[in-house]
Amino acid sequence: MKIPAEHRIKSTGKTQPPVAVVIPCYKVRSQILDVIKGIGPEVKKIYIIDDCCPDATGDHVKKNCRDHRVTVLKHSSNQGVGGAVITGYRAAIKDNIEIIVKIDGDGQMDPDLLYNFVRPIAAGEADYTKGNRFFDLEKVRTMPGVRLFGNAVLSLLTKLSSGYWDIFDPTNGYTAIHRDTAGRLPFDKISRRYFFETDMLFRLNTLRAVVLDIPMEAVYGNETSNLIVSKILGEFLLKHIRNFLKRIFYNYYLRDMSLASFELPFGIFLFLFGCFFGSYHWIRSIKSGIAAPGGTVMLAAMPVILGIQFILAFLGHDIASVPRRLYKTYYRPTDAR
Repeated sequence: MKIPAEHRIKSTGKTQPPVAVVIPCYKVRSQILDVIKGIGPEVKKIYIIDDCCPDATGDHVKKNCRDHRVTVLKHSSNQGVGGAVITGYRAAIKDNIEIIVKIDGDGQMDPDLLYNFVRPIAAGEADYTKGNRFFDLEKVRTMPGVRLFGNAVLSLLTKLSSGYWDIFDPTNGYTAIHRDTAGRLPFDKISRRYFFETDMLFRLNTLRAVVLDIPMEAVYGNETSNLIVSKILGEFLLKHIRNFLKRIFYNYYLRDMSLASFELPFGIFLFLFGCFFGSYHWIRSIKSGIAAPGGTVMLAAMPVILGIQFILAFLGHDIASVPRRLYKTYYRPTDAR
C-alpha cells in the first residue's frame, strides 16, 4: 500500500529533502508511461534516460507525458544501464537534488516502495540503499532456481570484492544515493553495463560509504530468465578479483595498516607452501612406494592449518570493518558537490 506523502515527511522528523528518480530506458516504450504515473508527488524531478533506444522511448515520453517533473535526456550511442544511470546522477547533482533514486523502466520495480529507499538516507542512517529480494523466505521460494543459484554465487563474490559483508542480492537495481556521496564517485571509471551495480558497491567502499539493504518482494511471472549463470560468472570473475585486490591495497596498505595487513599475505604464503610441499612429497611417495616420514607430513600440514587460521582471522577483521560511519562525516558537504 502506498504511504501518504504527509506520513513520509513526518517519519523523517524534518522537511522532506529534494528527491529525484532516474529511469534508464531501453526497449521499455510500452511500460514507461505507467512507471512515471506511479511515481508519487514527493519526487521533485524525474530523469528519463533514452539510452539510444531503438523504440525511441524518449520521444514517446516527450509526446505523451505531461508531467512537468519529467526531463528526457538522450544518448547518441548505447552506453548500457550504468552509463544511463551516471547521466541521470550528473543531471540530478547539477540540479541540486539531495537524494537520487534509480528504478527501471520495465515496470518490475514498484514505485510505491520508493520512500523505503529514501527514508534511511534522509534520516542520516545510510549513504546508499539498495533492494534485497531475499528477506522473505516464502517469497524467495517462488524465484526460479537459476536466479537463486546465480544470486547466491554473485553475492558471495561481491562480499569479497566490495567489503560489504552484510548485503545480499548485489545485482538489484532498485537503489538510492545521497548527492554528496554520488558527487565523489569516479563516474569515468565505473563499469557501464551489467557489472554496474556490483562495481558501484566497490567504489562506495573506497569512499567508506554506509550501505543498507532494503527488503522488497521478489515477483516473477512467466518470463524467461536472462541470467546465464556460466556466462555471468565467467565475465564477472576477473572483475571481482580485480576489485578485491584494489580494495585490499586501498584499505589495508595505502589508507591504513593493521594486523590484518600482515595476516592475509602471511596466511596465503603458509597455505600455499604447505600445499606445494605436501603435494611434492605425496607424489614422491607414490612413485617410490615409500611412505613419507611423520615429520614431513607435519611439516606440510602445519603451514596449511596455520595459513587457514591467518586467512580466517583476516576475514573476521574485514567483516568487522564494514563501513558504519556516514560518508558526510568524512567530508564536508560542500566538498562533495
